[in-house]
Amino acid sequence: MSLEGKLVSEINIKCDGDVFHEIFRHRPHHISTMSSDKVQNVDIHEGEWGTVGSVIFWNFTHDGKEKVAKEIIEEIDEEKKLVKFKVIGGDILDHYKSFYITVHVETKGEDNLVTWILEYEKLNQDIPDPHTLMEFCLDVTKDIETHHLTGKLVSEINIKSDGDVFHEIFRYRPHHISSMSPGCIQNVDIHEGEWGTVGSVIVWNFTHDGKKKVAKEVIEEIDEEKKLVKFKVIGGDILEAYNSFYVTVHVETKGEDNIVTWILEYEKKNCNVPDPHTLMEFCLNVTKDIETHHLK
Repeated sequence: MSLEGKLVSEINIKCDGDVFHEIFRHRPHHISTMSSDKVQNVDIHEGEWGTVGSVIFWNFTHDGKEKVAKEIIEEIDEEKKLVKFKVIGGDILDHYKSFYITVHVETKGEDNLVTWILEYEKLNQDIPDPHTLMEFCLDVTKDIETHHLTGKLVSEINIKSDGDVFHEIFRYRPHHISSMSPGCIQNVDIHEGEWGTVGSVIVWNFTHDGKKKVAKEVIEEIDEEKKLVKFKVIGGDILEAYNSFYVTVHVETKGEDNIVTWILEYEKKNCNVPDPHTLMEFCLNVTKDIETHHLK
Protein backbone atom coordinates (compact mmCIF):
# COMPACT_ATOMS: atom_id res chain seq x y z
CA MET A 1 0.00 0.00 0.00
CA SER A 2 1.36 3.40 -1.00
CA LEU A 3 2.26 5.86 1.74
CA GLU A 4 1.66 8.81 -0.57
CA GLY A 5 -1.73 10.46 -0.85
CA LYS A 6 -3.68 13.48 -2.01
CA LEU A 7 -6.91 15.02 -0.73
CA VAL A 8 -8.87 17.63 -2.68
CA SER A 9 -11.88 19.57 -1.39
CA GLU A 10 -13.86 22.45 -2.86
CA ILE A 11 -16.03 24.95 -1.04
CA ASN A 12 -18.09 27.87 -2.33
CA ILE A 13 -17.75 31.21 -0.58
CA LYS A 14 -19.86 34.35 -0.94
CA CYS A 15 -17.10 36.77 0.03
CA ASP A 16 -14.65 38.30 -2.44
CA GLY A 17 -12.36 35.67 -4.01
CA ASP A 18 -9.57 38.16 -4.68
CA VAL A 19 -9.60 39.21 -1.03
CA PHE A 20 -9.52 35.56 0.08
CA HIS A 21 -6.44 34.89 -2.07
CA GLU A 22 -4.80 38.10 -0.89
CA ILE A 23 -5.22 36.99 2.73
CA PHE A 24 -3.33 33.73 2.20
CA ARG A 25 -0.68 35.38 0.03
CA HIS A 26 0.02 38.70 1.77
CA ARG A 27 -1.56 38.63 5.23
CA PRO A 28 -2.09 35.17 6.73
CA HIS A 29 -1.16 36.85 10.04
CA HIS A 30 -4.65 38.40 9.97
CA ILE A 31 -6.39 35.01 9.99
CA SER A 32 -6.16 34.76 13.78
CA THR A 33 -8.63 37.65 14.02
CA MET A 34 -11.04 35.90 11.63
CA SER A 35 -10.77 32.33 12.95
CA SER A 36 -9.40 32.78 16.46
CA ASP A 37 -10.53 29.42 17.85
CA LYS A 38 -8.57 27.59 15.13
CA VAL A 39 -5.61 29.85 14.31
CA GLN A 40 -4.07 31.63 17.27
CA ASN A 41 -1.04 33.28 15.67
CA VAL A 42 0.91 33.48 12.42
CA ASP A 43 4.43 34.93 12.28
CA ILE A 44 6.97 35.34 9.51
CA HIS A 45 10.39 33.89 10.36
CA GLU A 46 12.26 34.52 7.10
CA GLY A 47 11.66 36.67 4.04
CA GLU A 48 8.66 38.93 3.43
CA TRP A 49 4.92 38.34 3.37
CA GLY A 50 3.68 37.26 -0.04
CA THR A 51 6.98 36.08 -1.53
CA VAL A 52 8.16 32.62 -2.57
CA GLY A 53 10.76 31.26 -0.15
CA SER A 54 9.38 33.05 2.89
CA VAL A 55 9.07 30.95 6.05
CA ILE A 56 5.89 31.24 8.11
CA PHE A 57 5.17 29.85 11.57
CA TRP A 58 1.57 28.92 12.48
CA ASN A 59 0.10 28.36 15.97
CA PHE A 60 -3.21 26.53 15.61
CA THR A 61 -5.64 24.21 17.37
CA HIS A 62 -6.43 20.91 15.67
CA ASP A 63 -8.23 17.88 17.09
CA GLY A 64 -8.51 19.74 20.39
CA LYS A 65 -4.74 20.19 20.74
CA GLU A 66 -2.53 23.24 20.37
CA LYS A 67 -0.03 22.66 17.57
CA VAL A 68 2.57 24.45 15.46
CA ALA A 69 3.55 24.29 11.80
CA LYS A 70 6.57 25.80 10.09
CA GLU A 71 5.95 26.30 6.37
CA ILE A 72 7.76 27.72 3.38
CA ILE A 73 5.88 29.38 0.53
CA GLU A 74 6.80 27.16 -2.40
CA GLU A 75 4.64 28.62 -5.17
CA ILE A 76 2.49 31.65 -5.91
CA ASP A 77 0.37 31.91 -9.07
CA GLU A 78 -1.53 35.18 -9.31
CA GLU A 79 -3.43 34.13 -12.44
CA LYS A 80 -4.82 31.04 -10.69
CA LYS A 81 -5.02 32.85 -7.33
CA LEU A 82 -2.94 30.01 -5.89
CA VAL A 83 -0.55 29.71 -2.96
CA LYS A 84 1.32 26.48 -2.17
CA PHE A 85 2.98 25.83 1.19
CA LYS A 86 5.50 23.13 2.09
CA VAL A 87 5.53 22.05 5.74
CA ILE A 88 9.14 21.99 6.97
CA GLY A 89 8.64 21.68 10.72
CA GLY A 90 6.18 21.24 13.56
CA ASP A 91 3.59 18.70 14.68
CA ILE A 92 2.43 17.64 11.22
CA LEU A 93 5.84 16.11 10.47
CA ASP A 94 5.47 13.84 13.50
CA HIS A 95 3.25 11.73 11.23
CA TYR A 96 4.18 12.65 7.68
CA LYS A 97 7.50 12.53 5.85
CA SER A 98 6.34 15.34 3.56
CA PHE A 99 3.28 17.58 3.52
CA TYR A 100 2.13 20.23 1.03
CA ILE A 101 -0.89 22.53 1.31
CA THR A 102 -2.28 24.35 -1.72
CA VAL A 103 -5.14 26.83 -1.68
CA HIS A 104 -6.52 28.49 -4.79
CA VAL A 105 -9.62 30.45 -5.71
CA GLU A 106 -11.70 30.41 -8.87
CA THR A 107 -14.07 33.35 -9.24
CA LYS A 108 -17.49 32.73 -10.81
CA GLY A 109 -19.72 35.77 -10.67
CA GLU A 110 -20.96 36.32 -7.13
CA ASP A 111 -19.73 32.88 -6.05
CA ASN A 112 -16.10 31.96 -5.59
CA LEU A 113 -14.81 28.40 -5.49
CA VAL A 114 -11.98 27.71 -3.02
CA THR A 115 -10.03 24.51 -3.61
CA TRP A 116 -7.79 22.97 -0.94
CA ILE A 117 -5.22 20.32 -1.90
CA LEU A 118 -3.26 18.31 0.68
CA GLU A 119 -0.39 16.21 -0.73
CA TYR A 120 1.53 14.01 1.69
CA GLU A 121 3.66 10.98 2.38
CA LYS A 122 2.98 9.11 5.63
CA LEU A 123 5.78 7.89 7.89
CA ASN A 124 4.11 4.46 8.04
CA GLN A 125 0.88 2.67 7.12
CA ASP A 126 -0.64 3.22 10.56
CA ILE A 127 -0.87 6.97 9.96
CA PRO A 128 -4.40 8.03 8.89
CA ASP A 129 -5.10 10.19 5.87
CA PRO A 130 -5.35 13.84 7.01
CA HIS A 131 -9.12 14.18 6.69
CA THR A 132 -9.36 16.14 9.94
CA LEU A 133 -6.74 18.59 8.68
CA MET A 134 -8.79 19.05 5.52
CA GLU A 135 -11.85 19.69 7.68
CA PHE A 136 -9.76 22.23 9.60
CA CYS A 137 -8.93 24.07 6.34
CA LEU A 138 -12.60 24.12 5.31
CA ASP A 139 -13.67 25.42 8.72
CA VAL A 140 -11.08 28.22 8.55
CA THR A 141 -12.42 29.07 5.08
CA LYS A 142 -15.96 29.37 6.48
CA ASP A 143 -14.71 31.59 9.31
CA ILE A 144 -12.96 33.93 6.86
CA GLU A 145 -16.12 34.08 4.75
CA THR A 146 -18.27 34.89 7.78
CA HIS A 147 -15.81 37.56 8.90
CA HIS A 148 -16.14 39.37 5.58
CA LEU A 149 -19.93 39.06 5.35
CA THR A 150 -20.78 40.10 8.89
CA GLY A 151 -20.51 43.60 10.21
CA LYS A 152 -21.49 46.08 12.86
CA LEU A 153 -22.07 49.81 12.61
CA VAL A 154 -22.30 52.02 15.69
CA SER A 155 -23.25 55.69 15.74
CA GLU A 156 -23.92 58.11 18.57
CA ILE A 157 -25.94 61.30 18.46
CA ASN A 158 -26.65 63.87 21.17
CA ILE A 159 -30.23 65.01 21.67
CA LYS A 160 -31.56 67.87 23.78
CA SER A 161 -34.98 66.31 24.27
CA ASP A 162 -35.82 64.00 27.18
CA GLY A 163 -33.90 60.70 27.00
CA ASP A 164 -36.51 58.78 28.99
CA VAL A 165 -39.21 59.92 26.59
CA PHE A 166 -37.07 58.93 23.59
CA HIS A 167 -36.63 55.41 24.99
CA GLU A 168 -40.32 55.19 25.86
CA ILE A 169 -41.21 56.01 22.25
CA PHE A 170 -39.21 53.10 20.83
CA ARG A 171 -40.37 50.72 23.54
CA TYR A 172 -44.08 51.52 23.94
CA ARG A 173 -45.21 53.73 21.07
CA PRO A 174 -43.16 53.43 17.89
CA HIS A 175 -46.52 53.83 16.11
CA HIS A 176 -46.32 57.53 17.06
CA ILE A 177 -43.04 58.05 15.16
CA SER A 178 -44.86 58.54 11.84
CA SER A 179 -46.29 61.79 13.22
CA MET A 180 -42.81 62.96 14.29
CA SER A 181 -40.83 61.85 11.24
CA PRO A 182 -43.34 61.53 8.38
CA GLY A 183 -40.68 61.89 5.70
CA CYS A 184 -38.95 58.75 6.98
CA ILE A 185 -41.67 56.68 8.69
CA GLN A 186 -45.15 56.43 7.17
CA ASN A 187 -46.74 53.82 9.44
CA VAL A 188 -45.96 51.37 12.25
CA ASP A 189 -48.35 48.54 13.17
CA ILE A 190 -48.21 45.75 15.70
CA HIS A 191 -48.93 42.32 14.22
CA GLU A 192 -48.39 40.08 17.24
CA GLY A 193 -48.18 40.65 20.98
CA GLU A 194 -48.43 43.97 22.77
CA TRP A 195 -46.50 47.22 22.51
CA GLY A 196 -43.41 47.26 24.70
CA THR A 197 -43.02 43.50 25.20
CA VAL A 198 -40.31 41.10 24.09
CA GLY A 199 -41.52 38.83 21.30
CA SER A 200 -43.96 41.34 19.84
CA VAL A 201 -43.91 41.65 16.05
CA ILE A 202 -43.99 45.11 14.47
CA VAL A 203 -44.25 46.11 10.79
CA TRP A 204 -42.71 49.39 9.67
CA ASN A 205 -43.57 51.27 6.47
CA PHE A 206 -40.75 53.66 5.69
CA THR A 207 -38.95 55.54 2.93
CA HIS A 208 -35.26 54.78 2.44
CA ASP A 209 -33.01 55.77 -0.47
CA GLY A 210 -36.04 57.37 -2.12
CA LYS A 211 -38.03 54.12 -2.12
CA LYS A 212 -41.00 52.98 -0.06
CA LYS A 213 -40.09 49.87 1.92
CA VAL A 214 -41.35 47.62 4.69
CA ALA A 215 -39.64 45.87 7.58
CA LYS A 216 -41.09 43.20 9.83
CA GLU A 217 -39.32 43.07 13.17
CA VAL A 218 -39.57 41.19 16.43
CA ILE A 219 -38.59 42.86 19.71
CA GLU A 220 -35.72 40.66 20.86
CA GLU A 221 -34.54 42.50 23.97
CA ILE A 222 -35.61 45.29 26.30
CA ASP A 223 -33.35 46.64 29.05
CA GLU A 224 -34.96 49.37 31.12
CA GLU A 225 -31.79 50.10 33.08
CA LYS A 226 -29.83 50.78 29.88
CA LYS A 227 -32.89 52.28 28.15
CA LEU A 228 -32.31 49.78 25.34
CA VAL A 229 -34.54 48.12 22.76
CA LYS A 230 -33.21 45.55 20.28
CA PHE A 231 -35.14 44.56 17.15
CA LYS A 232 -34.51 41.56 14.90
CA VAL A 233 -35.60 41.97 11.27
CA ILE A 234 -37.58 38.89 10.24
CA GLY A 235 -39.11 40.05 6.96
CA GLY A 236 -39.32 42.80 4.36
CA ASP A 237 -36.98 44.62 2.00
CA ILE A 238 -33.89 44.58 4.22
CA LEU A 239 -33.65 40.79 4.05
CA GLU A 240 -33.36 40.92 0.28
CA ALA A 241 -29.73 41.95 0.80
CA TYR A 242 -28.93 40.58 4.27
CA ASN A 243 -29.22 37.11 5.80
CA SER A 244 -29.69 38.64 9.24
CA PHE A 245 -30.16 42.16 10.54
CA TYR A 246 -30.47 43.54 14.09
CA VAL A 247 -31.23 47.12 15.13
CA THR A 248 -30.47 48.29 18.66
CA VAL A 249 -31.25 51.73 20.06
CA HIS A 250 -30.35 52.83 23.56
CA VAL A 251 -30.16 56.11 25.44
CA GLU A 252 -27.64 57.29 28.01
CA THR A 253 -28.64 60.34 30.01
CA LYS A 254 -25.92 62.82 30.98
CA GLY A 255 -27.33 65.91 32.62
CA GLU A 256 -29.25 67.97 30.10
CA ASP A 257 -27.76 66.04 27.18
CA ASN A 258 -28.74 62.54 26.19
CA ILE A 259 -26.66 60.26 23.99
CA VAL A 260 -28.61 58.00 21.63
CA THR A 261 -26.59 55.06 20.33
CA TRP A 262 -27.68 53.10 17.27
CA ILE A 263 -26.16 49.67 16.56
CA LEU A 264 -26.72 47.79 13.30
CA GLU A 265 -25.49 44.18 13.23
CA TYR A 266 -25.80 42.23 10.01
CA GLU A 267 -24.71 39.43 7.72
CA LYS A 268 -24.65 40.20 4.00
CA LYS A 269 -25.93 37.75 1.41
CA ASN A 270 -22.76 38.23 -0.64
CA CYS A 271 -19.73 40.48 -0.97
CA ASN A 272 -21.49 42.83 -3.41
CA VAL A 273 -23.94 43.99 -0.73
CA PRO A 274 -22.80 47.31 0.77
CA ASP A 275 -22.51 48.01 4.46
CA PRO A 276 -25.77 49.66 5.58
CA HIS A 277 -24.42 53.18 6.02
CA THR A 278 -27.51 54.73 4.43
CA LEU A 279 -29.73 52.82 6.87
CA MET A 280 -27.64 54.18 9.72
CA GLU A 281 -28.09 57.68 8.31
CA PHE A 282 -31.82 56.96 8.17
CA CYS A 283 -31.83 56.07 11.90
CA LEU A 284 -29.94 59.26 12.76
CA ASN A 285 -32.37 61.36 10.72
CA VAL A 286 -35.35 59.80 12.51
CA THR A 287 -33.62 60.60 15.81
CA LYS A 288 -33.22 64.25 14.80
CA ASP A 289 -36.87 64.43 13.75
CA ILE A 290 -38.04 63.03 17.10
CA GLU A 291 -35.82 65.51 18.93
CA THR A 292 -37.15 68.43 16.88
CA HIS A 293 -40.74 67.33 17.51
CA HIS A 294 -40.23 67.42 21.28
CA LEU A 295 -38.36 70.73 21.32
CA LYS A 296 -41.09 72.67 19.50
